[in-house]
Amino acid sequence: MATRSRIAMEMEDKTVVSIYCHWDGYPSHNGQTLIDHYNTPEKVKALIALGSLSSLQERLEPSGPHSFSNPEEGVTVAYHRDRGEEFSQQTHKSVLAFFKGDIEEFGYLFTQEGEWLVAAAYGSSKMPMRVIDALKE
Repeated sequence: MATRSRIAMEMEDKTVVSIYCHWDGYPSHNGQTLIDHYNTPEKVKALIALGSLSSLQERLEPSGPHSFSNPEEGVTVAYHRDRGEEFSQQTHKSVLAFFKGDIEEFGYLFTQEGEWLVAAAYGSSKMPMRVIDALKE
């Protein structure tokens, strides 16, 4: 069963751009991967530029054959690039609008300050917190 998430970036004008991710949205996978491998504005912009994802992995670009049905190990799988689906991303008016909207099961936001935040759509941790703190729980 999928653990869906939304991955987003706060832009300079304070709007938020987000993409859907189908698999492994819990903090111990997507949260840890974002902290470890997508920790600069340039890397996050490149990730968001792929559009919606099937799965988030350590790398964006394959070094060999890579497709939706036969992905290269460690490479992010994107619906548009790897399966030819329509490009998909959403824009939100603000950070608050992002977290109050449909963040799937978990919503991740890379702030202008360069920090990853996460909120759960259900349960006791609906308020955004730093991913690094969520990983300690």
